[in-house]
Amino acid sequence: MSLPGPGVRGHLPGRDAGRAALGPPLRPAAKWEQRDPNSGHGGPAPCEAPPLDSAPATPGPAPPAGTLLMHSPGPRPRPTQSPAPAAQAPPREPAPAHAKPRPSPRPRPLPRRSSEASPCQAPPPPVARRSSRSVFWRLDDCGLTEVRCKDISSALQANPSLTELSLCTNELGDAGVHLVLQGLQSPTCKIQKLSLQNCCLTKTGCGVLPAVLRSMPTLRELHLSDNPLEDAGLQLLCEGLLDPQCHLEKLQLEYCNLTAASCESLASALRNKQHFKELAVSNNEIGEAGVRVLCQGLVESACQLETLKLENCGLTPASCEDLRAVVASKTSLRELDLGDNKLGDQGIAVLCPSLLHPSCQIRVLWLWECDVTATGCRDLCHVVSTKESLEELSLACNALGDEGAQLLCESLLEPGSRLQSLWVKSCNFTAACCHHFGAMLTQNKRLVELQLSNNKLGDSGVRELCQALGQSGTALQVLCLGSSWLCRDRSALSAQSPQLCCDWASAGIKAHPAVCPIASVLASIPRWMLSPPCPGHPDLEKLLGVLRG
Repeated sequence: MSLPGPGVRGHLPGRDAGRAALGPPLRPAAKWEQRDPNSGHGGPAPCEAPPLDSAPATPGPAPPAGTLLMHSPGPRPRPTQSPAPAAQAPPREPAPAHAKPRPSPRPRPLPRRSSEASPCQAPPPPVARRSSRSVFWRLDDCGLTEVRCKDISSALQANPSLTELSLCTNELGDAGVHLVLQGLQSPTCKIQKLSLQNCCLTKTGCGVLPAVLRSMPTLRELHLSDNPLEDAGLQLLCEGLLDPQCHLEKLQLEYCNLTAASCESLASALRNKQHFKELAVSNNEIGEAGVRVLCQGLVESACQLETLKLENCGLTPASCEDLRAVVASKTSLRELDLGDNKLGDQGIAVLCPSLLHPSCQIRVLWLWECDVTATGCRDLCHVVSTKESLEELSLACNALGDEGAQLLCESLLEPGSRLQSLWVKSCNFTAACCHHFGAMLTQNKRLVELQLSNNKLGDSGVRELCQALGQSGTALQVLCLGSSWLCRDRSALSAQSPQLCCDWASAGIKAHPAVCPIASVLASIPRWMLSPPCPGHPDLEKLLGVLRG
């Protein structure tokens, strides 16, 4: 298994790691916005940003709600062009040709408030917010380098009420990260969440982590993904985790060049962390031996683990024995991510009994690209049909075939099924399975999201789906058939009307007869939008003509 180095933003063509973003892939550049402290939403308010190199302000009383700070709502892909930083860092070397491309982000679509942008529009600009209890600083992908870190450190010292700091995707380097951490090592520091993802931190810079974790007892969440820490860097991190003054609850270490040698230190560090909740070590070459050691440590730990992410870690069917022990012992576990591992039907058969146990309360299960066939799908369907806690399941990029589709649809009709989101992208489905999906959609009142992209459903298959969607009582809100999709604004919909997402090419739609049912479904939509634009497509033009007429 070969992985790209930190900072390499690869893409899985045609699969998107089993999930795909429904909205635009890029966020706008950082802006200033005033928000209503009650609703959390509001219009933009132009404001001059204070320069970082200005003298730090004397701490005073907390400003009223709505006071502006600089902040970005989360990590985003680096834009193709950005302003040059004060000191240009050398470009990173590209990933080798044999390196495995990195999966794209997989945000979960959530119900939007009426004031939020639709999925076809750009998201609201990044904001900064200070409330009576917390301050958020997010400066992700701002072109920052070591040169600016001294100014950032001074600003941090002048703001002891800071609770969240995010500097993701900035080339700070070891020295820059050290300066930032110095600004947080104050007796009055209240930092709770620290995000340093993709900041060029190496094992050399990890030497300060033990002292930092000791001096920040309020820190609960630490993100260090996309940094080449290697086993030596993780060893230093674990020294800090062992300190009684460290009360960390969430740790993200994805794409950190870790191996099985790291797992013993990590397992030992977590054994006494009673309040530890989330561990993400996806996309590291841990392998079967490393996962065994890590799982043993988690089983022996008193922690209340809620989330475990082990995607693309070299797991095998034998690893499912170790995972089964974790699921059985951690009744607090709510999310298990095992995508892109060669588990196979054999591994699924081993894992499912623990998922079926009454004490298991799993909510999210990701098994994309795990070499599962209809045989393994049969075992999983027992979980879908009886596990009332299960809300989201991804089986994308598994060769389930039409037989697997039928099994899934039958399980979704069982009274015990509570599944809300099903991802079966690129599962070798054909038009033959659409009858089962259509029948299921007319009866299932809980499934709100169905991802069927990159399956050759064809004209007849899409026609059957649309006929089912046209019936009253359908609970589905999002149906994806590919990367190009039609949707309508949620605020203009009735409670039982779906969003419709459709990709003509990947769904195999070539003839106009399949477009007519789609048009009839959309005809009653007061407001609809197209995203992304696909001008000139003949079938799309026919559909637009029907809607406009």
